Amino acid sequence: MKDTEIDFTDIPQIDKAMFKKMVIRMPVKKAALSLRLDPRVIEWFKGQGPGYQTRINAVLQSYVEAHTH
Repeated sequence: MKDTEIDFTDIPQIDKAMFKKMVIRMPVKKAALSLRLDPRVIEWFKGQGPGYQTRINAVLQSYVEAHTH
């Protein structure tokens, strides 16, 4: 599909008022640590492709959020 073929009619217009409401959220710097995990867990996450540490972090973050509300 070419850029000229994309339908943008359902996207709201961005104006100055919208920018005033926006909040910039910077990513939280992650702490480096040594963590012992089961080899099967590591291999499974690595088997999903690049970014396995980010995915492990996302799973742990979801667990924390599910258990803090």
